[in-house]
Amino acid sequence: MSASYKTLRQSASDEVIINKSRFIGYACPCETEEEALAFLQSIRTKHKDATHNCYAYVIGRNAGVMRYSDDGEPGGTAGLPMMEVLKAQGVVNCCVVVTRYFGGVLLGAGGLVRAYTQGTVIALRAAQVVVMEPSQQYICEVAYPLWDKVQHAMRTLPVQLVSSEFTTAVTFTLLMREKDAEQVVNELTRITDGRFECLLEDESYQAWNAE
Repeated sequence: MSASYKTLRQSASDEVIINKSRFIGYACPCETEEEALAFLQSIRTKHKDATHNCYAYVIGRNAGVMRYSDDGEPGGTAGLPMMEVLKAQGVVNCCVVVTRYFGGVLLGAGGLVRAYTQGTVIALRAAQVVVMEPSQQYICEVAYPLWDKVQHAMRTLPVQLVSSEFTTAVTFTLLMREKDAEQVVNELTRITDGRFECLLEDESYQAWNAE
């Protein structure tokens, strides 16, 4: 599998009031430009009465498509600062829309840049930046007397327990990054004196918290 990349865990929003203007930041993971444009249209429809719906989106793991718009704000005060936040965070396959309801106080160019930057930052924070990493899922089995040892070891290992089933033995499913798999399997084999069985079930990209 190829390299990891950063994107968003979920669609989310947050808002802030700056000098009586209301800025609502929306962020959404998008795999294609069509998805990004559909998300943008949904926000425009929701906020038809807003003063501006500015946006920025980056599509492709190598950031092959990058688009942004000031939507009527002075040139360079909205879309570009929003794009700069996406680039600084290194996130791809995502779209951010910052909706503004004008509150009667002019912010000036510098104020607008700061406001749209902040709107983007709070949107990304709400949507949660994650790292999509090549990951492996294993079906594992140990005898009952070894389960406590395994559970204790997993607390410090880079692994997620997906499920467990207690029948004649303990059968459980583990998810781990591809790069951590050898370390995890070796450690669980060591602490069980080789009485740990595992079988690779699936390989896919999975979301892990950004460190």
